Formats: sequence, structure tokens, C-alpha cells
Amino acid sequence: MPTYVYEVLDAKGEGTGEYFEVVQSMKEDALSKHPETGAPVRRVPQAPIIAGKWSDMGAKGRLSDKNLDRMGFTKYERKGNGYYEKTAGKGPDSIVNPD
Repeated sequence: MPTYVYEVLDAKGEGTGEYFEVVQSMKEDALSKHPETGAPVRRVPQAPIIAGKWSDMGAKGRLSDKNLDRMGFTKYERKGNGYYEKTAGKGPDSIVNPD
């Protein structure tokens, strides 16, 4: 179910700058009153969050150690000053830079 953002309104029907979120079904009508205080509210339009190839959410899966290994890449992570350990792929288990 989507999360909707609502803004609390003052007596004139203008926004007060106070916002809250509510998880609702898309079939439900928008709230007209704050669920706790009863103050008038309006739903604030928000851009949907869609995870695609170009998003950070999509990139995490593509750059996982398992996926990199499957695609033939080798990945090393820095574990100390000049010391790297392999986390994916072929090659030596560690690399040490003597400098």
C-alpha cells in the first residue's frame, strides 16, 4: 500500500508547514481531518518512487559480490592501510601494497 503525505491546514485553509504520513489503500478516500487532532488536512502530491535500472536501488543488486563474480569481475575491499581482500571473482585472496 502507498504512503501518502498530508499537510495540516489552519482555520483559513492555508498550510501550516506541519506534515504527516499515512499508509492507505489507493481505494480509500483522502483524509480531510488529522486522525489524532481532528484538524483539517490536505493530501500533498508526491512523485512516486520507482526503482529502475538507473536508480540507486537497482544499482545495489547489479554491484553485489555474487553478481560481479557471476559476470567475471574481481572485487577487492580495502581492509587496512595498503591491504585489500578479495570479495568476488578470481585472483589472489589479498593484495598488499608495500608503500
